[in-house]
Amino acid sequence: MVPPRNHFILEQNGVSADAAKGDGLVAAALERPYRHKRRLTIVFHDAGGGHRNAADALKTVLSSHASRWDVSLLNIQELLDRLDVVRKLTGIRIQETYNQILRRGWTRFTPQLLKLLQTTIRVYHRPIIRVLREYWAQHPADMVLSVIPHFNREIAESLEGPNRPTFLTLITDLADYPPRFWIERESEYVIAGTERARQQALEFGLGKDHVFLTSGMILKPKFYQPITLDRAAERQRLGLEPDRPTGIVLFGGYGSRVMEQIARKIDSSGARVQLILICGHNQKLAAKLKALRTTMPKLVVGFANNVEYYMALSDFFIGKPGPGSISEALQLHLPVIVECNAKTLPQERYNAQWVTENKVGIVVSSFREIAAAVQDLLEPDTFRELKRNASAYSNHALEEVPEILEMCWSRREAAVSGKQF
Repeated sequence: MVPPRNHFILEQNGVSADAAKGDGLVAAALERPYRHKRRLTIVFHDAGGGHRNAADALKTVLSSHASRWDVSLLNIQELLDRLDVVRKLTGIRIQETYNQILRRGWTRFTPQLLKLLQTTIRVYHRPIIRVLREYWAQHPADMVLSVIPHFNREIAESLEGPNRPTFLTLITDLADYPPRFWIERESEYVIAGTERARQQALEFGLGKDHVFLTSGMILKPKFYQPITLDRAAERQRLGLEPDRPTGIVLFGGYGSRVMEQIARKIDSSGARVQLILICGHNQKLAAKLKALRTTMPKLVVGFANNVEYYMALSDFFIGKPGPGSISEALQLHLPVIVECNAKTLPQERYNAQWVTENKVGIVVSSFREIAAAVQDLLEPDTFRELKRNASAYSNHALEEVPEILEMCWSRREAAVSGKQF
């Protein structure tokens, strides 16, 4: 019998559960004795946190299948450091330039940075392939999974030989941002977390049996585990009011200066709310927010490795339209308020559209409008609808991607043995 999550994967990707049962597409892969561990390399980098989070989460869940998978992580930026022209000129890696732009709020410059990055990659296309081939010669893989954009053409072309590794691209955004972002002509398999991304892969020319749809973005394992707590008691213990509507304000691992503006505007509006403000590693911001005098209760938190706990204490989310933060909030059934304007990262602008289309939150053109947005969101009928839609969100991607890998492994073994699917 095909398990429930397998059923979702198969049906969403055009394979009936009965057909899968008959062909043994998933079950046979799970039951078949293994000749050796499946050597899987996950390629990531640290430009933004979502790529590493996806890689770490998959390594954790796949490594629990000790008899099956041998998972290694490849930080492509570290591998390609010797080719990093920006680092040679400035001492700063390209990925760190990206992160600095995010921290300082200079996001208007990201389109230019993307063009610089993509041009650099094309100029160094052959050297990048050469470095990757050297790596594969020393660290052989059966399958390679990329959770990063930009480099997928180079990764695909670096894989060669009679037992060429199977190549998969896991899109960690809600949609591709063509050209030359996630999906390339050389893409072998694409795993998409939204119907929009799936359609983009199909329109690019990939076959239906080479594009897989999951129920969302890969999240940290903790977000898939039930959280049981007494919200009223926990709020009171932390200095918040037990029954006051609570918003969590989150802008990644280094916070954002706009968080102070958000706190000031909501407080001066007189709205009966309270805020949990997560500042990450930005100690200066945390100190500033703690010193900020407000009539509303607030909790200022520095770096937290248990963001899911603070989300469980909240009623709604305020932040940038990142695919990870939106997905995490919805996994905890929180309606969201996000901003979208000329400063929004180009690859994240569709995320705001997705929020509107799925009626899971409110999109503002500027956080200067945050007070009115909070009041609109908490209007009883509006909040009821948004909360209902957020609560209907059901993301099991961390279970589904290993099942997709099993399917692709089964196809790989059939191809090696001369069989046809």
